[in-house]
Amino acid sequence: MKKYESIIGLGVAGNFAGHLEQANEASDFKNIEVKEENQPKAIFPFYVPNSKTKEFLSQYPLSHDQIKMPEGDFNVQIEPEIALYCDIEYSDNKVSKIIPKSFAAYNDCSIRRPNAKKISEKKNWGESSKGISQTLIPIDSFSSGGIIENYSITSFHLSDGELHQYGENSSAKSYSYFNEKLLDWVVDRMNNQEDIGPAENISAFIQEASMPNECLLSIGATRYTDYGEANFLKSGDSSIVVVYDHTKYSNNEIIEFIRKSELDKEGISSLVQRVV
Repeated sequence: MKKYESIIGLGVAGNFAGHLEQANEASDFKNIEVKEENQPKAIFPFYVPNSKTKEFLSQYPLSHDQIKMPEGDFNVQIEPEIALYCDIEYSDNKVSKIIPKSFAAYNDCSIRRPNAKKISEKKNWGESSKGISQTLIPIDSFSSGGIIENYSITSFHLSDGELHQYGENSSAKSYSYFNEKLLDWVVDRMNNQEDIGPAENISAFIQEASMPNECLLSIGATRYTDYGEANFLKSGDSSIVVVYDHTKYSNNEIIEFIRKSELDKEGISSLVQRVV
């Protein structure tokens, strides 16, 4: 699945209270200045077509059905998120606007690599190191009252025949920054983020990618359950991320749909990846 091969892939770090602490990454951002306590810390690239400065980022990482484990003895965790499929507009060689068109369940699967200098070094280790659902849900308006506010994110780990809740069942409205506030902040970071600490100059990557007209933007991972915080992926497991309309379904109903392989329903974007 190479639907997004020609566009840039970016993620938001620290947009869900408590996640960075659980991932033992909060201290990485100690030199990143924020204006508000709940402000996300940075955006990072996970895929940059034709990147020459960081060739590993030019590897297409997205899959809808599998996760390939990295070489070496690394802990790898599911990062359950919503991804936005967006148009990008430019003015005077800078990003002037991003316009979300649809959203989907996303797995920002990450290596827990303590010595990584940049966020991106934990994110793309080659083919099938990330995941996005094939089901994209159209966005009517990414502002207060929009359809996405009716959705929640839930995630599970199927290991040795047992299904475990991996991330907390969380409403999309629980994101620290959301709707226009998130978009305005992301546009600012795309243009002005500096190469400090784990953060990188995103504007340079956008230029490397030939100023693409679209992007995938993953907007932050939810908090883990106690189980999710302590357990990692291994070959033979399955990672499951579901974004669902909570006005139609409950988390318990989603669990039953998973057990019966019945996730193909209206109001559900699901991502089931076998770990290989």
